[in-house]
Amino acid sequence: MREYKAGFVGFGEVNTPREFIDERCELAASKLEALGISLVKASPVSDVPDGSECTRAIGELRRGDWDALVVCVAGWIPTWAVITVLEQFRDKPMVLWGLSGWEGEGHWVTTADQAGTTALRFPLEQMGYTFKYVVSKMRCEWPVDQVASYIKAACTAAWLRGKKIGMAGYRDMRLYGTLYDGMALKRDLGLEIEHFELLEAYQLMDQVDDAQVQKLAKQVRERWVFTKEPQPGTVENSVRLFLAFKKIIEDRGYSAFSYNDVDGVKRLMQFAPAGALTLLHDEMEIPTVPENDCPGSATQLLVQGLTGQLPPYLEFYEFTPEGALMGVPDYVPGSAVDGKVTVMPNAFGSFGEGLLNVSKLKTGKVTLVRLAPVAGKYVMHVVTGVAEPPPAWEEAGWTPPAPQLPSLHVKLDGGSDAFIQKVLGQHYIVAYGDWKQEFEELASLLNVDLY
Repeated sequence: MREYKAGFVGFGEVNTPREFIDERCELAASKLEALGISLVKASPVSDVPDGSECTRAIGELRRGDWDALVVCVAGWIPTWAVITVLEQFRDKPMVLWGLSGWEGEGHWVTTADQAGTTALRFPLEQMGYTFKYVVSKMRCEWPVDQVASYIKAACTAAWLRGKKIGMAGYRDMRLYGTLYDGMALKRDLGLEIEHFELLEAYQLMDQVDDAQVQKLAKQVRERWVFTKEPQPGTVENSVRLFLAFKKIIEDRGYSAFSYNDVDGVKRLMQFAPAGALTLLHDEMEIPTVPENDCPGSATQLLVQGLTGQLPPYLEFYEFTPEGALMGVPDYVPGSAVDGKVTVMPNAFGSFGEGLLNVSKLKTGKVTLVRLAPVAGKYVMHVVTGVAEPPPAWEEAGWTPPAPQLPSLHVKLDGGSDAFIQKVLGQHYIVAYGDWKQEFEELASLLNVDLY
């Protein structure tokens, strides 16, 4: 699971009974911790004239590392006391969260929480702070999920900075939708794409120790379900390519990976690389997508950073009135598989035999995401739906008997028509669960427009 770290500091005026401030701040913190947020907590701050409580809280917050700050206003507080603390952390995204009162004996009791937050919101905006304003409303459940969503997005934005994507080759099949804007990607998302030639992997395949290949090939045969016996050398080819990719990825510190597939591995090496990438996902927690899909690879890093999942890519085969038939003609990570990884030795068109992943995919609530470069910046398309088992189908061109590719029928929330008019490419990245709110928060933090 992804670890999300935040600072937490509460505020309440010096004349408010301290127990009212302490108890509700602790309750707010515990609700966030129950949602998986790891907190570095400072004791609540009051506006004592000498500012000593501000100094104390600053020191307490500096005891740990965190990526977002929760400013928990539990009562009226003069603005200066809050700003004195926040100014030391103004490079961090923040949540300005106002709590609410409680039921007394036949009446409502308040410490004027929203007097504190409304006095702060506009000054924070004008001072250039990056923050989200969240209000707990009278006699309503506290909106802890809104606070947690922003924290998760802020942690992801920090996690992305400095990550590198390895790209073997460029522009497979001369596609346009897989191109990228490198400067905008670095400026807004903090990501770098580093290109290398597929020749490097090919040369490394010849240098792999034969004993290591045979040992891993034996493990693969035991680990996966084979629908039929592969031809001699099919498993070994996949293992050699995996070991070559693995060495390059490890040596260069890549956090995601894509490669020239159709015009590269398949055309030049004469076998499908699906087995190698299936094995790569077995051995390494690194997201991959084929066909030099640069925006797709960047999207995978966003999904992994936000959700902690190793996300598969899926592409569109058919649309239905409710959604889309989505699948892949090659591989999925084992984390998305329902049951054991299953492979079929098979060939497509003029390409030689490879290990096609034909595993069944998990179903349930999903979020589909894709980035695309538009006029010097990036846009993000996010949609939720429910993934269900696909109908029986096949893709024409596979050597008979045609495989049932890893696939899902995704019933899109709102149907397919609105989605179709905004689709950004043939590949979308899949996160299991409803993460729409978190991705929208992340887009705002990264200066990425929602599409």
